[in-house]
Amino acid sequence: MTRRRLAIARLWYEGNSFSPATTDLAVFQAREWVRGEAAKDFYRGTATEIGAAVSFAETHADWDCQFLLCTAAPPGGLVTAEAFAAIRAGILGDLATGQKAGKWDAVYLSLHGATVVAGNPTPELELLRDIRELIGPVPLGVSFDLHANLSAEMLGHIDIAAGYKTYPHIDMDATARLVLEAVTAKADGRLSPRTAIAKLPAILPSFNMRTTDGPMAELQVLAEAWRARPGMIDVSLFGGFAYGDSPFAGPSVIAAADDDQALAQAAVDDLLQEMSARRDRFYVHLPDPAQGLSQALTMTGGKPVAVIDPADNPLSGGIGDTPDLFRSLLRLKPDVPTVFGFFWDPELVARCWQSGAGSTISTKLGGRVTADFGAPVEVTARIVKLTDGQFRNLGPMETNLPVNLGRTAMLEVDGIQVIITESCQTPNDPGYFVLHGIDLDKVGLLCVKAKNHFRAAFTPLTRAIIEIDAPGPASPNIRHYRYRHAPRHLYPLSAG
Repeated sequence: MTRRRLAIARLWYEGNSFSPATTDLAVFQAREWVRGEAAKDFYRGTATEIGAAVSFAETHADWDCQFLLCTAAPPGGLVTAEAFAAIRAGILGDLATGQKAGKWDAVYLSLHGATVVAGNPTPELELLRDIRELIGPVPLGVSFDLHANLSAEMLGHIDIAAGYKTYPHIDMDATARLVLEAVTAKADGRLSPRTAIAKLPAILPSFNMRTTDGPMAELQVLAEAWRARPGMIDVSLFGGFAYGDSPFAGPSVIAAADDDQALAQAAVDDLLQEMSARRDRFYVHLPDPAQGLSQALTMTGGKPVAVIDPADNPLSGGIGDTPDLFRSLLRLKPDVPTVFGFFWDPELVARCWQSGAGSTISTKLGGRVTADFGAPVEVTARIVKLTDGQFRNLGPMETNLPVNLGRTAMLEVDGIQVIITESCQTPNDPGYFVLHGIDLDKVGLLCVKAKNHFRAAFTPLTRAIIEIDAPGPASPNIRHYRYRHAPRHLYPLSAG
C-alpha cells in the first residue's frame, strides 16, 4: 500500500500594531523553531495543534506525515520584515523540497490569523497565496485562533478552516484534529467542503469575549446547534484581534458543510445576526488600579484574590513594562502576602544574577521600554531568588508545553514579591509560580499582567479575579489607538 503524504507546518503569532516593541527572528527561535523528528519530540504529549498532529501521525499509518518548519513566538508587537521573510522562506522551502520527493496529498497549516509585520498588515494572506501557488489543487486545511482577523480572500485559498471554540483556549488540539481529519478526508474523496464567511462591521475588544460566560458563550451555544446539523463539518466564531491593525480587522463567522454551500451560508448569516445583536455587550468599563486593589483587599482570606492588568497582557501585545498597577500597589501597602508578576527587564535580571541572591539593590521598575504609559518606579529591593526560567505548563492551556522565560529574578520590595524576567511572557500557568517557589495557598493578593487566558488555570485557584484598566498598549478602550489599515466604517471607529 502506498502511503499518502501530508505536510504539516506552523506559524503562530498574534501581533499588536500599537506596541512600541518589535519581534525579531530570535524570539521565534527561542520559543518554537523545529522541524522533522525534533518537532515530533517537542510537541508530543502537548495539548497544542502540532501536538495533535503528532498524535495523528502516530495513529494513521496510512499517512506519511512530514513535519516542516513549525514556529511560534509569544504575542507582541510587529514582526520584523526580516523575520517574516525567513519564516516564509522556511515553510515554502520545506514544502518545495518535500514536493520533489513526491507530490503532497494534503497540507495542514497551524496559523494564528492575527500576525502583523512591519510594512505588511496581511502577511498570512501572502503566505496562503504562496502555498496555494506552490501546491496547486492539493487540499489545504488551516486551524486558526479564535482571535483571528479573517477575510474571504484568505478563505479562498483554503479547503477547510476551523478555529478554537474556547477562550481561554483549551481546545487547540481538538481544533487541529478536526482540520486534520477533514483535510485528509477531502484528499481521500470522502468529503467535499463548501465554505462561507460573514464579517461583523466592528472591532470588538476581547475583555468580555470569554466562552465561559457572557455574549460569546451564548453565541457558542448557538454555533454548536449549527454544528450538530446533518452535513455540517464545522462552524467557527472569531472575535478578531482588536490590536491588530489590519484591513481584515473585526469578528467573523465561518462555516463548512459537506457539498452544501447553502447550508454553510445559512449558518454564517444566522450567527452574524446573533453576533450583531450582542455587539454592544462586548464593550466593558473596568475600575482603575486603586479601585480594583481596594476591592480585592475587602475579599482576601483563603484563596488569593487576583488583580489582573489586561492592558499590559503580553498575550495581547503588552510589553511587561507598564508601572501603574505596581505604583498603586506600593501606595496601598497591602497587609497580606502579595505577589506581583511581572516586569520584563533583561538588564535588571543580569544585574541581579551578578549581585546574587540575598543582595540589596536600588533600581527602577517599569517605564523602561517607554514612558508613554507611566514613569519608572524607583525602589530598593532585596534579591530573593534566581531561576533559569524553565518549566512545563501544568494547567489546561498548552498542557505540558515547555516554557522558557529566560533567566528570572524574584525581588522583595516593601514586602511584595516581584518577578523580573528576561523574556516577555504572561504568567498564565501555575508552573510559573512553582518555578519561583511561591505557594499560592499562602498568597493573599496576586497581581499579574494577564487577561482571560489566566482564568483557565487560576479560576479554581483564586477567590476572585478582578480586572483593572491602566495605561498600556492593550487597553479595553480601543479609541485610544490610531488605526491606519482597519476600514473606517467599522464600529466604533465609525462613531468618531
